[in-house]
Amino acid sequence: MGLWAMRTVGALVATALAGLMMATDGAKAQSNTPQRLVPESAAEIKLSFAPLVKKVAPGVVNVYASRRVLQQRPASPFFDDPFFRRFFGNQGPGFGQPRERVQSSLGSGVIISADGTVITNHHVIKDADEVRVALNDRREYDAEIVLKDERTDLAVLKIQAPGPFDHVAFAEADSLDVGDIVLAIGNPFGVGQTVTQGIVSALARTQVGVTDYQFFIQTDAAINPGNSGGALVDMTGRLVGINTAIFSRSGGSNGIGFAIPARMVRFVAAAADQGGSVRRPWLGATVQTVGAEIADALGLDRPRGVLVTNVFDESPAIRAGLRVSDLVIAVDGNEVADPDSFGFHFATRPLGEPARFTVLRNGRQVDVEFVREAAPETVPRDTRVLTTYSPFEGATVMNLSPAVAEELRLEGRYEGVVIAEVGPGSTAEQVGLRRGDIVRAINDREMRSTRMLESFTNVPPRVWRMDIERDGKVNRIVLRG
Repeated sequence: MGLWAMRTVGALVATALAGLMMATDGAKAQSNTPQRLVPESAAEIKLSFAPLVKKVAPGVVNVYASRRVLQQRPASPFFDDPFFRRFFGNQGPGFGQPRERVQSSLGSGVIISADGTVITNHHVIKDADEVRVALNDRREYDAEIVLKDERTDLAVLKIQAPGPFDHVAFAEADSLDVGDIVLAIGNPFGVGQTVTQGIVSALARTQVGVTDYQFFIQTDAAINPGNSGGALVDMTGRLVGINTAIFSRSGGSNGIGFAIPARMVRFVAAAADQGGSVRRPWLGATVQTVGAEIADALGLDRPRGVLVTNVFDESPAIRAGLRVSDLVIAVDGNEVADPDSFGFHFATRPLGEPARFTVLRNGRQVDVEFVREAAPETVPRDTRVLTTYSPFEGATVMNLSPAVAEELRLEGRYEGVVIAEVGPGSTAEQVGLRRGDIVRAINDREMRSTRMLESFTNVPPRVWRMDIERDGKVNRIVLRG
């Protein structure tokens, strides 16, 4: 290296050291002054979600559902006039005759795989005869309903066209925190695809009253009618939830919206892939919320967990050693605060996967482990529709078992006869019987099977004294034949 070069390098080093010393002295002088970051370029000033929206929007669709219903035409006031009857006959010009009418509903959906599998809300496509989806590039396709699950308010559709389709990937389970920024994408009020932004206001929100599994993401991103079934995505463009409900007194957004977490969505989507029906794990035990009084009685520093109140014979719970009065504080490492969060964490894992309950028992912490399994059909359901004249005319009845109880959302005894359906306009409906009612006894004779109940209705007594269990309470209904 030449002398000139060496001197030049030395000068540069000296200058750099001098600058570093000045910066250090300045930092010391300003150490007590709050530092501010000021945007210094157009790129720093322009903060935009546009690249994220461009990535996700093609995977969000509009869902159009329709069904045909017969509507009775109102009879004309002139129809009884002899002059009109002379010309139009008994039928008249369509007076009083039913006509077909199309009812439509509008919502949103999310494409979750390249083959055109779409997730939406059950209430968007409920009772639909035809479903169409419209992509954000205005292409429209028919869609087949693959699965409907009212209990989670989710449904799975399949676009009837060859792929591949742009789709939205799932986020990792439990990847959200309160305060995270999220985007809601859907079709509010049918105006077209719309994006709104907000934060995660709360996690594990329960007691919302929308589905059987109360465990929602709450967000202040504007969600309105038509957004149902749309995407809630994080800042990486991954699906964290399906928008499903709002809290509103006016019908519009008040900044309180609820989304079904991605873990539940994946569980239902996997069920569609494996045969088109959702099979949930069965525990065979009942639990209750731990309030302040119970927490004090148990010596807890605060209310937490759920208290086991009943364990049924020959159930996974009793085989695993779960006991009445056990306090379950976590499921698979996830803290539980009430029966809703307990049910979510237990029910959103597939059958065959292990379950681990963290339990407080007599002041000690123990683990209860077992494998998730489906509710068994311990006796044939022997479904029968009762048609003879009786208070049960028009009712569909089944023999109770854990599997039937799971399908009908019942908890408690798994023996006897349950009403599975009540025909519209039937005697059973007029009497006040409902789906899920358990027929315990008639005239003090215990009803042990559907065959026994049917035989009893074939030779009706003069007086019916029916013991009907509903919501855990047995009521006696007395009717004369």
